[in-house]
Amino acid sequence: MDPAFSNNSWPQIEAALKSGARCVAILPCGATEAHGKHLPLNTDVIISEGMAAYALPALEEKGIVALILPSLAYAPAEYAAAFAGTISISEQAAAAVIFDIAKSLKAQGFACLAIANSHFDPANVKMLREVVARIEAELQLPVAFPDFTRRKLAQCLTEEFQSGACHAGQFETSLVMASRPELVDEGERQRSADNPASLTEAFSKGAKTFAEAGGPQAYFGYPQQASATEGVQTYETLAAQLVEAIAVKL
Repeated sequence: MDPAFSNNSWPQIEAALKSGARCVAILPCGATEAHGKHLPLNTDVIISEGMAAYALPALEEKGIVALILPSLAYAPAEYAAAFAGTISISEQAAAAVIFDIAKSLKAQGFACLAIANSHFDPANVKMLREVVARIEAELQLPVAFPDFTRRKLAQCLTEEFQSGACHAGQFETSLVMASRPELVDEGERQRSADNPASLTEAFSKGAKTFAEAGGPQAYFGYPQQASATEGVQTYETLAAQLVEAIAVKL
């Protein structure tokens, strides 16, 4: 069957659920928000979808049937609200959608919901942690959620990511270059000077916007140093953590 959930017919989904195999639905989560002048608004969605896709071979080897759900492209994104194209929704709205998706999956017999997230706005991360706990408590559906803002997982990723200067910088730009290079504006990337301002430090000091955090062009980090090679390596790391999180839940 097609790993893209919505490309299948309902009998194909039913057959998978009745096959006796462990069926996991992966929900790529991102945002529609500004990512510098060189990356598209759907950068986070692209990365989350890539993470899910890279995880499929390892899941198949474990005998797990994994299907990638249509992506959730809207999330709390107030830090980027001043930039055209950013669409921010409330934590409550995002949580309600994810909870209802999980409720449907539970009713159909899925063994686990996995969340592939690459939108690290503090409000979004908080929402995801809370809705994961609610789903597991109220629906008794296991949820695999590798939270890359946690120190243990963050240490698996690049130096730039760990520094906190990683919005539309080397980290994210490399990932988009690896999977959707046609969406990277190379001219703007080369004109994007280094910006070492750390978003995480700015968040802790009370910054409420990208501008206040030191990113007047909606990017942080080192876009010029990005490469598709780094992107592939990072996808492999992200996917490995997603696979591990799923295996623990099953």
